[in-house]
Amino acid sequence: MCGRTWVNLDNRDRIRVRNGEGVGEATGGMPMSWISPKSPGKLDVNPGEWASVLGTDFIQNSKSSNIDFASVHIYPDQWLVGQPLETKLKFVEKWVVSHIDDGDKVLKKPVMFTEFGLSNMNKDFELSQRDKLYKRIFDNVYRSAKKNGAGAGTFIWQFMVGGMEEYNDDFGIVPWERPTTYRLITEQSCKLALIHRRDQLTRFERELCEKI
Repeated sequence: MCGRTWVNLDNRDRIRVRNGEGVGEATGGMPMSWISPKSPGKLDVNPGEWASVLGTDFIQNSKSSNIDFASVHIYPDQWLVGQPLETKLKFVEKWVVSHIDDGDKVLKKPVMFTEFGLSNMNKDFELSQRDKLYKRIFDNVYRSAKKNGAGAGTFIWQFMVGGMEEYNDDFGIVPWERPTTYRLITEQSCKLALIHRRDQLTRFERELCEKI
């Protein structure tokens, strides 16, 4: 199935969702949203030449009026196999900034980074590497958000709680088991909450954010 056909089918499904009752905001369902060859000035943002052929067109997939916000995934260790962490982080920064830029200038809608992580199966993996990845993404989203830009938020893949180990994969984390990770996530959540709904924080949220 070609990318355009898939986008058309996906868009039809979104229309059906919109016609339902009690529906929240809708986004696309395609994780591999690469930069299209139709945007030649940005092709160097892709992780490789293969990306613009195998993936879906981010702009085409996200521009539909049935889409409330664009969705982006980030898996640098799967896309840049064997590369050092710093190379992956530089790629991630370009990837995030480019998609936010498209949200600002082309799509005119928010961009959510809805899945990202580092596998613990990587050679020489250390938990601190995840903190570096999360912070790189968080910082760029926050810089955009505080200017009322398209950077809207993030979802780490994936949060777990104790006792769920059998459902875990090589990306899952229990945030409070690592204080630096927990603080990083809490700080980002509070900073975005204070931007978007400062006057609507619950008592628990206010107390939590006051400790940061």
